Amino acid sequence: MNALEELGDRIQQRIGGTVIGLSELIGAIVIAVVAHGHVLVEGPPGLGKTLLGKSLARALAGRFSRIQGTADLMPADITGVHVFDESTRKFTLHPGPIFTEVLLIDEINRAGPKTQSALLQAMEERQVSIDRQTYRLPAEFLVIATQNPHDFEGTFPLPESQLDRFMMRIDVGYPSASDERIVLQRYGTVRAANAAPASEDGPAASAESLAAARACADAIHVAAELHDYVLAIAQASREHAQIALGLSTRGTLALLRAARVAAGMRGAEFATPDDVKRVAPWVMAHRLTLTPEALLEGLDSRKLVSALLERVPVPR
Repeated sequence: MNALEELGDRIQQRIGGTVIGLSELIGAIVIAVVAHGHVLVEGPPGLGKTLLGKSLARALAGRFSRIQGTADLMPADITGVHVFDESTRKFTLHPGPIFTEVLLIDEINRAGPKTQSALLQAMEERQVSIDRQTYRLPAEFLVIATQNPHDFEGTFPLPESQLDRFMMRIDVGYPSASDERIVLQRYGTVRAANAAPASEDGPAASAESLAAARACADAIHVAAELHDYVLAIAQASREHAQIALGLSTRGTLALLRAARVAAGMRGAEFATPDDVKRVAPWVMAHRLTLTPEALLEGLDSRKLVSALLERVPVPR
């Protein structure tokens, strides 16, 4: 078992012991963590997305901050502000919740576009500019944002530039009856309503194990034919008649990196088209903007991703 497999197993076991029924989401988040990506989680409230973010922060031995998206949330509420200190006669920074390793933004699409734009620099460059000064964020800075379905009342659509900075979007549905039964048995007492999840001894991932896992991912062989396959998928998305905005270069890089990590997590020494197909719905669907005609026909980006994967020939 390589370092990437070991790390993935440890994180999934640690988070899976607290969060029930979200194994696919946990696996995707492991890929994003290793690939230095951010994750957008879409689904109705109350399905354990906040618990997932807290559990991930503990698994990574990192600090955890949470922001609740509201219509009156301002950019300074995220980044922080400079406050005049009478004792030193200088302005000092009161850092906002963005200065953390794991940042959970609940219902990001309830915040206005101006507030959402405060995250653009942080997610791309891992630094923020406040009053003409630039501050570095932690090296392991990771954003997990949740959003309600777009037809919920009081939501603002995320701009394309914001969506493109999320490496993956995972759609979370209601758990199965068996998983929900486990949730009821484990958390159904009155005492458990306010109790923090049980902590584990030591983190599931350290800086050294993350570095080893990333080195393992970089060592995964990617053939020239697979590069061509990824590029063909991107080009097909840009030329599709029902897609107004196709996969960007950032998205193409994310697709290749995610496929590389996915291959390493299954113990392979080289990435295959199946690895690309596995991660493509997570990486591509939120990046595609459909034409008005396609929306009127009731199509969604997930169906178009499947159609693109069927259309592009698989290299042999």
